[in-house]
This record gives sequence, C-alpha cells and structure tokens, in this order.
Amino acid sequence: MDMTTGDSDQFQVLEEKVEGLIEKIRTLKNEKESLSEKTQIQEERLADQEEQIARLKQSRNDAKQRIVSLLEKIEQIDTD
Repeated sequence: MDMTTGDSDQFQVLEEKVEGLIEKIRTLKNEKESLSEKTQIQEERLADQEEQIARLKQSRNDAKQRIVSLLEKIEQIDTD
C-alpha cells in the first residue's frame, strides 16, 4: 500500500496535533499540581487563623468573666 503525499501530510498534521495535546496535558498537570499546593497552603493558613480566632474568643470570654467577677466584688463592698 503506497502512501501518497496527502496521506503523509495528514499523518504529519495528526502527529503535530497529538504532540500538541500531550504538551497541553503536561502543562495542565503542572498547573493542577501548583494549584493543589497553593490550596493546601491556604487551607493551612485558614486553619491557623480559625484556631487563632478561637483563642481570641476564649481570651475575650475569660476577660468578661473576670470583669463580671470584679464587678460583683465591688457590689458586695457597696452592700456591706
């Protein structure tokens, strides 16, 4: 079976397209990996910030309790 110039050209075009697709797949995989790493970093930052917020809320609640306790002691002085 003889390959004509047209068949050869079509195979050349097909080969170029396949190589282009392979390169695009490689690029997309690299981008996906990069985005996954960035997402992981952001998730860790978010978790750290949520933990910090929880600690700050607890500190605020502790301060409120101490203020209430001190105010109650002051009120006891006034009523004695």
